[in-house]
Amino acid sequence: MKSAVYFIDLRATTGKSFVEKLGKLVDVAGLSDTIKKRDLVAVKLHFGELGNTAFIRPIFIRKIVDTIKDFGGIPFLTDTNMLYAGTRSNAPSHLSTAYQNGFAFSVVNAPIVIADGLRGKSETRVTINQRRFKTVYIGSEIAKADALVSVAHFTGHELSGFGGTIKNIGMGCASRKGKLAQHSTVSPKVKKKKCAGCGDCIPHCSQRAIFFVDDKAVIRNDKCIGCAECILICPNNAIKIRWNQTIPIFLENMIEYTMGALKKKAGRTLFLNFLTDISPACDCKPLNDAPFVRNIGVVASKDPVAIDQVSVDLVNQEPALAESAFNTNIKPGEDKFRRIYPKVDWQIQLDYAETLGLGTRKYELLTI
Repeated sequence: MKSAVYFIDLRATTGKSFVEKLGKLVDVAGLSDTIKKRDLVAVKLHFGELGNTAFIRPIFIRKIVDTIKDFGGIPFLTDTNMLYAGTRSNAPSHLSTAYQNGFAFSVVNAPIVIADGLRGKSETRVTINQRRFKTVYIGSEIAKADALVSVAHFTGHELSGFGGTIKNIGMGCASRKGKLAQHSTVSPKVKKKKCAGCGDCIPHCSQRAIFFVDDKAVIRNDKCIGCAECILICPNNAIKIRWNQTIPIFLENMIEYTMGALKKKAGRTLFLNFLTDISPACDCKPLNDAPFVRNIGVVASKDPVAIDQVSVDLVNQEPALAESAFNTNIKPGEDKFRRIYPKVDWQIQLDYAETLGLGTRKYELLTI
């Protein structure tokens, strides 16, 4: 059976703004069936790293918040602290970054609650008994919420190929311990010929696993936690993932965490992907490259697998923008994400999610 995925484009007319269309989207997609009166509703999103500007605009989030309130829910915006060093590694810094990026109460009309607490250790154990994990660790305030609305900015991603609903849930709802468990097989290496000895990677390593020998960076695998921050931050593209079994395992880890985050919320979830400012890397980076396709629109569904499949398909149907990171003309129908990250088979996550019963890759796209 195909899952329904609803779509709005970015067109607007007098009397029908994009913001109004967004409110209708969440309504038609089934928000009223997802929440009940007085439900505490976790609105899971990414506030963007300080310096990044591609994240979802706060005024769009406000419309989603207001619509939740219209149906009697009590929404709060939430995310978990990140594993690596940066401006969102603890709750005070995370909140400060969110406010600086525009997610103040006066703008979004909802409070922000960092789901895994002050230092990322506030977690709830969820038993799933799957191949990779028997137990997963979810940020407590997300686990305790009555309902969950995931609002993801769809982008490329260096470990998963793309980041959408599944990454927003599987990675984004995990506590620090949960994130570490998912990344534990990702061990980066340094290409000495490319390393310029700039030292930019050192302050970004939360475990102090990087040191220098003969003006070249070296990573201590016994201290590395696989957060991949050094890969993101290296200006010379000198730090790489060890491409063996690490990525398939990582993707399966992420899917099992998605299962854990959603386990106690059957029928109480709604998912949105914003296909806007689609940059090559995720919003965790303290910058964003130019979008590689045009702004497409927003999709919503109750199926986390179908919505990510739709999003990939919509992006890949587009021609690549000339001013983007692609150095060749990428035509409609070509896989943009495999062009950016050729060694990441993004289909693994959707196949495994389908196997675990999280949803289906078959969909019916309904334009509003």
